[in-house]
Amino acid sequence: MADNGVDLSQLSAEQQSALEQYTQVTAQDIKDAVPLLERSQWNVQIAISKFFDGEGPDPVAEAIEAQNHIPRQAARHENLQESFMASSRPGGRALPRARPDPAPRIVPQPQTTHRTPFLFSIIFSPFTLGFRAVSTLFRTFLYIFAFLPASVRPRAITTSMTSGWKGTMGRRMLMPRDTAARFKREFEEEYGNTSLPWHEGGFAQALDLAKSELKFLLIVLMSPEHDDTESYTRETLLSPETVNFINDPANNIVLWGGNVLDSEAYQVAAEYNCTKFPFSCLVCLTPKEGSTRMSIVKRLVGPMSPQTYLAEIQTAINKYAPDLASVRADRAAQDLARNLRTEQDDAYERSLARDRERARQRKEAEAAAKLAEQRAREQAQAAERLAQKREQWRRWRATTIAPEPDSTANPKDVVRLALKMPDNAGGRVVRRFAASTTVEELYAFVECYELLADPDEEVNREKESGEESDRERPEDYTHEYKFRIAAPMPRVVYEPDETATLGSTIGRSGNLIVETVIPDDDDEDEDEDEESDSGQDVE
Repeated sequence: MADNGVDLSQLSAEQQSALEQYTQVTAQDIKDAVPLLERSQWNVQIAISKFFDGEGPDPVAEAIEAQNHIPRQAARHENLQESFMASSRPGGRALPRARPDPAPRIVPQPQTTHRTPFLFSIIFSPFTLGFRAVSTLFRTFLYIFAFLPASVRPRAITTSMTSGWKGTMGRRMLMPRDTAARFKREFEEEYGNTSLPWHEGGFAQALDLAKSELKFLLIVLMSPEHDDTESYTRETLLSPETVNFINDPANNIVLWGGNVLDSEAYQVAAEYNCTKFPFSCLVCLTPKEGSTRMSIVKRLVGPMSPQTYLAEIQTAINKYAPDLASVRADRAAQDLARNLRTEQDDAYERSLARDRERARQRKEAEAAAKLAEQRAREQAQAAERLAQKREQWRRWRATTIAPEPDSTANPKDVVRLALKMPDNAGGRVVRRFAASTTVEELYAFVECYELLADPDEEVNREKESGEESDRERPEDYTHEYKFRIAAPMPRVVYEPDETATLGSTIGRSGNLIVETVIPDDDDEDEDEDEESDSGQDVE
């Protein structure tokens, strides 16, 4: 079987499968696809790459690469010497770049001192005293040479002054922030007031700052005893190009420096493989190696010109800045989404709180309305029971009032009273009472006057309504009179006293007024009109 001059029957099953895969991807004619697959040793991936990218000039390399379909590269660690060798290879082709070394977070560990046993301290006490004497003499020489200018002063003396010489134990360990302040102060004392933005905290704080703000951390380690330190600092580190580059906010650089005579800087030098001074190191977050990993992206060792120094740093920054910008944009998007969710949650919580408050107020209003309704109903029932008991008391009290004395009674034992009743109670009433009648009996007479005036009508009303007459005194009831009886001229109010008699209080006759008592909570003030005929004697 032939297709376009190509005999497909001569191809094996694997070759036919490779041809089918290749034509499905590239849609190339079979007459052109078969020669390309033959040149690619029937490797579909290489043939597709040649179709899109063009064929290379080395068919032998293609055959070798075809034998290893999945090329693998073993991980390796590249040291400083290999980096220089790779950069100096002919043709400018360096070794494949290895994974950057991680940048550990260094926290200075306090120096532990072991107390010498008492017996050894006694044995070595002469040596201790001699060492202290030599140290005191050396400090005296330091104090004397300190007044000399830095250019004239011996470098060994300057180094000892800078490091705070204390034998072989180094300088006294301080807190990270104090150590950074001491380094900055000594640097400015030695090289003048510079514009370098030294980080004013420890190394761990500087590393955390660069990690959180996605910046580059430039580590500068110095050794005052090294011969190239002064020239490197003045010519490279303090050059205007370097200072402007570090201070440029667009480069996002956090500068941290340390003196290896300090414990913290010494630990950083040991962990970051500092084998030669001056030493600089550029550290940043490498998202491709891990979202939370800080890596060493550039080491700068030994003296170099400012141009070379900045070129090396700029190359590393240009390489990793896009990754940091991508992470920065992702963080900004995450922060925006988080803030949006927070605002939505806050708005939902506020709306829910308002709904809850409205529901609570509605329930409280309903409960208050039910309570008020219940109280009103109870008050109405209590008022109704009170009115019933009051009416029952009036009926009972009407049966206990003594009848009016007859005409045969001794006039000295009779009191004749004229009572001006309220407008709705019958006008003016004249009645005789026994002199021994109490004032409370007079009040009861006024209270029950309607029942006493026409007892037959009351009985008929009870029969028509079907109510049984209840003439007994109600229990748990204390009657209160809602009126008062007073004499108009001179005005005297007679209280319902059960012991005072009419004869001793009023005399043989009198004109009295029945006044309705106004409750205390009533705001309306009523003027009482005195009747002109209230002072007339009863005929």
